[in-house]
Amino acid sequence: MKEKVVLAYSGGLDTTALIPWLKETFDYEVVCCCVNCGQGNELDGLEERAKLSGASKLYIEDIVDDFCDNYIMPCVEAGAVYEHKYLLGTSMARPAIAKKLVEIARKENAVAICHGATGKGNDQIRFELGIKALAPDIKIIAPWRMTDVWTMQSREDEIAFCQAHGINLPFDAKHSYSRDRNLWHISHEGLELEDPAQAPNYDDMLVLSVTPEKAPDKETEVTMTFEAGVPKTLNGKAMKVSEIITELNKLGGENGIGIIDIVENRVVGMKSRGVYETPGGTILMAAHEQLEELILDRETLETKKKLGSQLAQVVYEGKWFTPLREAIQAFVESTQKYVTGEVKFRLYKGNIIKAGTTSPYSLYNESLASFTTGDMYDHHDADGFITLFGLPLKVRAMKLAEVESQKQTND
Repeated sequence: MKEKVVLAYSGGLDTTALIPWLKETFDYEVVCCCVNCGQGNELDGLEERAKLSGASKLYIEDIVDDFCDNYIMPCVEAGAVYEHKYLLGTSMARPAIAKKLVEIARKENAVAICHGATGKGNDQIRFELGIKALAPDIKIIAPWRMTDVWTMQSREDEIAFCQAHGINLPFDAKHSYSRDRNLWHISHEGLELEDPAQAPNYDDMLVLSVTPEKAPDKETEVTMTFEAGVPKTLNGKAMKVSEIITELNKLGGENGIGIIDIVENRVVGMKSRGVYETPGGTILMAAHEQLEELILDRETLETKKKLGSQLAQVVYEGKWFTPLREAIQAFVESTQKYVTGEVKFRLYKGNIIKAGTTSPYSLYNESLASFTTGDMYDHHDADGFITLFGLPLKVRAMKLAEVESQKQTND
């Protein structure tokens, strides 16, 4: 009986060419696994394609709700954003996919897992760190790093290889954007984006959105409620998180929300330019922040901001299955206990405009915030506070003046 390899299968040209290559190079039985994180019609026709290409079996595993509840929401609650812009769409999905690949490998008693990530990108790190953390005994095959046996360097090479093995599929050699899609976002790389001096060709590129210029000349009103940091209703309708993100994608896409053009620092040390469409995610992050600022005290909010930035780094680098991620998430979860309430906002030509926030746990006190004197605050109390708060500055200034005076005396 042949040994088995589980192939992370997308149905694209790269992973389709990998099926006969794995059989020919290692004499493996190839079991394909496509993990559905919400990539839509990209899943159409996969089973026929995998079998035609020589796979013995194809698993299509739906993890959309798991992805939303256990990967997306911890990052939303933390406010995890990489390099001020990137909402971690691909980064969050890779550990979820790696976990499922390991589950299928165990089920099939496979000795190896293969992925098609390139040797320059971040995904090779994310997949492999996830697999190593969950199944250190399983071999990892990364063809794009195995240049002695993986000799194909272009789409033309891969098409010719497939045709030589009797696989005639609807692929062509035309170069297009390199994309990654899931429920949270879609990323675009390649073509004119490889030159930072060039403007993105949004008319040809965008999939989920329109540009703000093409958005309607009217506002879209939105109301959301949260319980303990988790969204529960959208415009009065109770929904699970995946349904809320789906609907926010529609609303955000129509209004030009969440399109970013970024030059980011990859884990492997190079800079990479990409355009990300994250319409629903951008709205959800903003709505959560809008509610949270009403509830969390200053020191907790400041600490959480620092840890949120660190979590973004951890997730971006593929270190999801680590004690550090678990510890940061535990802190964040403790801050979400009272993040409950309602947020209202309006969407207009790429903007998210606040329209009111309420919470039973709001720390905003109208009496304290008012310019008129309230019962809880005596303006005279500020005298002692400012004296003590400013004492280090005053002492330093006095010392510098003393030293300067001594210099003048000596002169």
